[in-house]
Amino acid sequence: MTTPDIAARRALGACAALMIGALTLTACGGSANADNGDGKGGKDSGTSAAKIVISAKDGSTGASINTTGVKVSDGKLTDVKMTLAESGQAVPGSLAGDGGSWKPKEQLERGTKYQISANAKGADGRTVAADSTFTTVSSANSFIGTYTPDGGSTVGVGMPVSFTFDKAISDKKAVQSHITVTSSSGQKVVGHWFGEQRLDFRPEEYWKTGSKVTMKIDLDGVEGANGVYGVQKKTVDFTVGRSQVSTVDVNTQTMTVVRDGKTIKSVPISAGSSEFSTYNGQMVISEKFKQLHMDSRTVNLADAYDIKDVPNAMRLTTSGTFIHGNYWYNKGNPPFGSQGTSHGCVGLQDVKGGQGDTPSKWFYDNSLIGDVVIVKNSPDKSVTADNGLNGWNMAWDEWVAGSAA
Repeated sequence: MTTPDIAARRALGACAALMIGALTLTACGGSANADNGDGKGGKDSGTSAAKIVISAKDGSTGASINTTGVKVSDGKLTDVKMTLAESGQAVPGSLAGDGGSWKPKEQLERGTKYQISANAKGADGRTVAADSTFTTVSSANSFIGTYTPDGGSTVGVGMPVSFTFDKAISDKKAVQSHITVTSSSGQKVVGHWFGEQRLDFRPEEYWKTGSKVTMKIDLDGVEGANGVYGVQKKTVDFTVGRSQVSTVDVNTQTMTVVRDGKTIKSVPISAGSSEFSTYNGQMVISEKFKQLHMDSRTVNLADAYDIKDVPNAMRLTTSGTFIHGNYWYNKGNPPFGSQGTSHGCVGLQDVKGGQGDTPSKWFYDNSLIGDVVIVKNSPDKSVTADNGLNGWNMAWDEWVAGSAA
């Protein structure tokens, strides 16, 4: 059975997306300095060696939302005040223990005007002051990547790192080179672009079980397109759990579940009918729903079905392929697992509500986001690599050729 796409989390979020946790980026800015009484950026009570530097230059319009702050040399900051320019509302910040720097406690908002005033005392006892009024990079001039998986999550061995950007990226090399994905397993990880707004990363083979994967996002100020800058600066870690790869054989209408190399269960399934066959290929579970409304009209199948409470549903493709519970199987048909009757999904025996001791509930409870479901012997074509998180269907040479770094 097919169903409409479900809006993603990670952001990919983060999230998610990206789902999926969401990320933030920044653009470039200058500095406002107190230069010992020249009347242009600061003032003092005499000649002092102390010098205040505000990272966002007075009058700038593309200041960073991540790195804007205040520093002083040859002295200590005694007072820093940051406010929203329009309302005067204070922006909380924190002063370093040595008095050498100050920064906001939270990430700044995009396209917002702020004011900073700072005072410091030099080692010679003289004071110096500086101020700056500036505007952070606007939404129109910045981009954000929603990503999946979420930080801190445990995923299956097939889970790629996937970014979806909210604007088209023309300088793919610049963007990709500022995102690094590494694994404690030592596997080589390569990025691949699907069009201008999606970038996925994966190793040549499934992730090694138990490995820790780290993605470092350093897009703050990176120009992804003409006059459009990134604003995200973050490090995200996730863990790869046990290996679970389940194979659906359409010829026999069975699914065999293999965990860490050992078969742990074989269950009957109902794949797509001859009219609505199921894709072949390696598909990754990208979302899980204990209950989901499936309406055929949203996938251009007229009024073929409208089931408001499909139980134990797990997404396999963006276009609407799920593996899910089926409680409505016609008892007048041959026994479940004898023939394909769905509209393209993989059905498992279930009861209404999805809470019984059924193959569907067992599989749902024992599956992770990122687990792999392989379909074989279907009369349909193989799923495309960008239909869901299914880049494993692309040969490694082709995958590498799609990298811009």
